[in-house]
Amino acid sequence: MSKEDVEKLYNKLYKDAEASGYHLNPDINFTKDLVESLLVTEKRYGYRACPCRLATGKKADDLDIICPCDYRDADLNEFGACFCGLYVSKDIVDGKKELQPIPERRPVKARG
Repeated sequence: MSKEDVEKLYNKLYKDAEASGYHLNPDINFTKDLVESLLVTEKRYGYRACPCRLATGKKADDLDIICPCDYRDADLNEFGACFCGLYVSKDIVDGKKELQPIPERRPVKARG
């Protein structure tokens, strides 16, 4: 992936997130690494599977982990960040809360 591809997707995700009341992780390098991983999964599978989960390559089996995944809102509400840390709460953006490990919500059966 080119830096331009990463930058373009990062800007789109940032704009979309902010317009919808969400926030991307303020650690720019970490976030751009995740964005690059989304581009890799998109190239590999044809969809942007969560970069921190093992995708099957079968879209029907991975619908719950296409970014933003089905678990994002529950993770944000409970822990202040989604599983991979791409989306974070305002408290994390403002430095009032630190990012912590997020337990996996995806059912074992769905993980393949």
